[in-house]
Amino acid sequence: MVAFGTIKTPVLSFKVLKLPSSKIEGSRQLKCKASKMELTITQPDDWHLHLRDGELLQAVVPHSASFFGRAIVMPNLKPPITSTAAAVSYRESILKALPADSDFSPLMTLYLTDNTSPREIKLARESGVVFAVKLYPAGATTNSQDGVTDLFGKCLPVLEEMAEQNMPLLVHGEVTDPNIDVFDREKVFIDTILQPLIQRLPQLKVVMEHITTMEAVRFVESCSYGSVAATVTPQHLLLNRNAIFQGGLQPHNYCLPVLKREIHRQAIVSAVTSGNKKFFLGTDSAPHEKRSKECPCGCAGIYNAPVAISLYAKVFEEAGALDKLEAFTSFNGPDFYGLPRNTSKIKLTRTPWKVPESFSFSFGDIVPMSAGETLEWQPSI
Repeated sequence: MVAFGTIKTPVLSFKVLKLPSSKIEGSRQLKCKASKMELTITQPDDWHLHLRDGELLQAVVPHSASFFGRAIVMPNLKPPITSTAAAVSYRESILKALPADSDFSPLMTLYLTDNTSPREIKLARESGVVFAVKLYPAGATTNSQDGVTDLFGKCLPVLEEMAEQNMPLLVHGEVTDPNIDVFDREKVFIDTILQPLIQRLPQLKVVMEHITTMEAVRFVESCSYGSVAATVTPQHLLLNRNAIFQGGLQPHNYCLPVLKREIHRQAIVSAVTSGNKKFFLGTDSAPHEKRSKECPCGCAGIYNAPVAISLYAKVFEEAGALDKLEAFTSFNGPDFYGLPRNTSKIKLTRTPWKVPESFSFSFGDIVPMSAGETLEWQPSI
């Protein structure tokens, strides 16, 4: 795993696994070479990524660019990316922050507000660099205070233009009513906003981002292919809500939407590893400086970019579905967006490596998901 910044805990030297040298049936891509297992897949894309800006952008973008070919970049900056001109400028900042030899391509998004115009959607489509519009219900997550307050009352003309332009709507699927329990907000969003939206505008392409519940799984499965899809994060595949509280409060396991019960995690794993084409990789990697997480009012977000591919491989291996990993990481996303699949490959080797405790930069430390743990799969180009 390529690491950037100063790593506080060095990566352990590789262990060699003694595995049979015969090819494993059920996957043409899986090979055992004398002493270690290798899996070659088409280069993945990240269909939900937070890169931030300024020093934080420069610190974290190399991690995503190491193994992902493209990424849908979230627009919730301060101020948010609400115009095509701002998206073009932000894209230039990302490209400047990339390593010199990187082919990583940022796919930009607009931040939907009550004041977004249909003309802005036309400009976005014509730009060739904006690929979606993000719906944040006002107050739902980090930097969402400028989000939508009345989707049907104030944004319907924009949504109609998006359908006309074949521009996907990416939704943070939670209501923000303080009277609704935080663990129920995704289900209520589906019932009161998303289902009525699909019925009213069936031609609008929608991605339900970072799903967390069995209700979300069932909803996506019930929709027609090509109209509604979902991104799934490593944290919602591997952790349930106990992970926030075990051994004391664990701020680096706090994200929004918040982790849910084990039955929901199992439902998401089953959907993703089934081979259903409506589900694809979206890390929701959301970096925050350590002091912003470990404080009286800590920020929501899990930084998983350095470990995401290793963790997805872990999930699929444990489910006995490594033969379905490539479609989830590399095919389903571009197919939904109508983009070509990547032609380059990456290799996953079953070689244990230890995740750094943190990455250190001039502005402070960033703690990754699974910090200090040993993971079994290591990606390489």
